[in-house]
Amino acid sequence: MLEIINFFGTIFMAMWLMLPAYIANPMAVVFGGGPPVDMEMKWHDGQRILGGGKTIRGFVGGTACGIAAGLFQIYAASVFDIPIVPTITAVITLSFGALLGDIVKSFFKRRIGFVRGAELPIIDQLDFVAGAWILTYIFDPVWFTKYFISSPWIILTVLVLTPILHRLTNIFGYNIKLKKEPW
Repeated sequence: MLEIINFFGTIFMAMWLMLPAYIANPMAVVFGGGPPVDMEMKWHDGQRILGGGKTIRGFVGGTACGIAAGLFQIYAASVFDIPIVPTITAVITLSFGALLGDIVKSFFKRRIGFVRGAELPIIDQLDFVAGAWILTYIFDPVWFTKYFISSPWIILTVLVLTPILHRLTNIFGYNIKLKKEPW
């Protein structure tokens, strides 16, 4: 029975720690549209730098929603005595980093010839995690080390759980016509 509690506790902790990134990523789709981040400029290879799917409104809206989720976490941790409290820095870097990771992946997908919307399995599901983790480690290494590096089970849980959550979220977005493809 203790193993089951630990299993679900680890899943909850992983999702709680990643919440700003988990909120920022899909909310960028919800708020998307308008001018693209790359301003329709092309790279020296003749291809768009990022493509039309990365918009300023999506980037700002997604980041703001992730930060709002993180601020809620900080408040909830104080009210409900939750021991896992993100710092303001972690909240910002998880949110901003998630979308930055997605943008960096899009840049490289364009360079290797992938068109907008083309699926790149695993990379498409974990790009935002990599961006969130890298930026958080750079700007808040003490917090990141305390909650992620010191707990390999959390890292493993995020790496296994995220592709599943990502796919389910994208299928939902596709079904409600927010996304053009279900991946």
